[in-house]
Amino acid sequence: MTSLPATPLLDTVHIPADLKAIEDRDLPQLAREVRDEMIDAVSQTGGHLGAGLGVVELTIAIHKVFDTPDDRLIFDVGHQCYPHKILTGRRDRIRTLRQEGGLSGFTKRAESEYDAFGAAHSSTSISAGLGMAVASDLSGADRKVIAIIGDGAMSAGMAYEALNNAGALDARLIVILNDNDMSIAPPTGAMSAYLARLASGRTYMGFRDFGKKLTAYLGKTIDRAVTRAVEHARGYVTGGTMFEEMGFYHIGPIDGHSFDHLLPVLRNVRDNAKGPVLIHVVTQKGKGYAPAEAAADKYHGVNKFDVITGAQAKAKPNAPAYTAVFGEALVQEARLDDKIVGITAAMPSGTGIDKLQEVFPERTFDVGIAEQHAVTFAAGLATEGYKPFCALYSTFLQRGYDQVVHDVAIQGLPVRFPIDRAGVVGADGPTHAGSFDTTFLAALPGFVVMAASDEAELKHMVRTAAAYDDGPISFRYPRGEGIGVQMPERGEILEIGKGRIVKEGTKVALLSFGTRLAECLLAAEDLDAAGLSTTVADARFAKPLDHDMIRRLAREHAVLITIEEGSVGGFGSHVLQFLAGEGLLDGGLKVRQMVLPDLWIDQAKPEVMYAAAGLDAPGIVKTVFDALGQKGLGFGTMG
Repeated sequence: MTSLPATPLLDTVHIPADLKAIEDRDLPQLAREVRDEMIDAVSQTGGHLGAGLGVVELTIAIHKVFDTPDDRLIFDVGHQCYPHKILTGRRDRIRTLRQEGGLSGFTKRAESEYDAFGAAHSSTSISAGLGMAVASDLSGADRKVIAIIGDGAMSAGMAYEALNNAGALDARLIVILNDNDMSIAPPTGAMSAYLARLASGRTYMGFRDFGKKLTAYLGKTIDRAVTRAVEHARGYVTGGTMFEEMGFYHIGPIDGHSFDHLLPVLRNVRDNAKGPVLIHVVTQKGKGYAPAEAAADKYHGVNKFDVITGAQAKAKPNAPAYTAVFGEALVQEARLDDKIVGITAAMPSGTGIDKLQEVFPERTFDVGIAEQHAVTFAAGLATEGYKPFCALYSTFLQRGYDQVVHDVAIQGLPVRFPIDRAGVVGADGPTHAGSFDTTFLAALPGFVVMAASDEAELKHMVRTAAAYDDGPISFRYPRGEGIGVQMPERGEILEIGKGRIVKEGTKVALLSFGTRLAECLLAAEDLDAAGLSTTVADARFAKPLDHDMIRRLAREHAVLITIEEGSVGGFGSHVLQFLAGEGLLDGGLKVRQMVLPDLWIDQAKPEVMYAAAGLDAPGIVKTVFDALGQKGLGFGTMG
């Protein structure tokens, strides 16, 4: 067990107001201590490392210059919020990050008054900040609103919609563009810092404001022409013409790791800015920790790791990860069909699309954090006879739902949707849980909705989707490893709308949709032992349903339980609708639906989350006994 890092300066900071007492010259030492504290904490819990290390100086500078929480600070995505948590009264809990009952890995309003806006999906900060800025103006308050957005998050259309609206409203909003990949423009040393400080100063801002008032008397056309001419001229010197065109006053780029650069600019903007301002700050992901600096992608999100060596703990090898199985199966099909293309929204390795990218880079497209565009882009490819696999996390597919409905489903286009992270996701909590995709996709006419019960079934569904050309089709699979079943050399083409009976019984029918099938089989062993002969079926399809199989299960059993890793309104609801329409509920059949509870399930280990939801073997057994009005066999009471 290593000792905690020495942090004498950080020990004096309990809330951001304490930063006011620290001299500017001592802030670099504070930054080193915050980094040491963060590295030590994340090494014990795992979590997002690189992004937070990159904004240590920026976070300190903002909290020192502004008066949070009265001034509102919004982090985009939330990956970069760990230093913020350390400085805002949560340091004593920082080693509970992403643990059951611990701190969230993202900003969360219920957790702290310093978390002005909850964020785990990207590109929301400018819109939320604009709402807060307008509310401040309407209420006559004089608070500042600061939104920090990463350069990756700027690839989403929502960010530009917000920028455009903020510029049109001339809102008092400060946007800090954290360019941590040097993908827009690198800082150019002392001259760049001098120009940024000059441009943010009272003299220039005051002169600019006076000029705008003066030209306003000459009419809107002349006012706009003169203002644009001035800003174009300044843009050639300092960059940022695009942002100026949208109505923002652009400053930078500046070095985001230099307090000498950050503090004067932030103070000038605080004291002098009247309308929307964008400060372009360049940082380095993983700053201050050599392994993270050398491999920013590998240290974006990490498992527990050794601080000295940087070596991350690896899970015990068991079965292949579902994501890897999907990626390898897609490559296998793509080798045989040159019409198959892969699409991802800034998550190539997270979705397994990186495997296709390695083999067929010309047929793989990473569109950035732009799920709406990804879906309609896929629709366009489908119109021309290609077979797009638009691979997204369940929780990110939500962002492109209108496009799924309007651009894909209504037109009946054969877009394939591999849906990763279906069901609960453990440490990432409710913002990333894949709870709703079955419900919102199965509601759409003509949509084929599948769920893999194990890694072999996933391989079958990849091939089935590749062969299906009659409309949109989706298949879902969870985060983590499979269950260790024997894998086929190549997937089979499944008959659309046909499930399978895995185990035969006579009294109880367990109808599973997704990877709870293994728990159903465990539950069936206990039920058989209790004298309740149990059938276990794998539905495979939520839409179209296997009507013949469901009729048989309903007619030949006293109890029918549907089990799924999704919200109410999904697979079980479709089964119940069918049973009611067929009159199969009239003969005394006892039907129960087992779904995720109608609440936001907080972070914990997946097995703990499923047990709390009752979606494990003891929970399934208890549901059967409850349906029969009998006492269980010592399984206890599930939540």
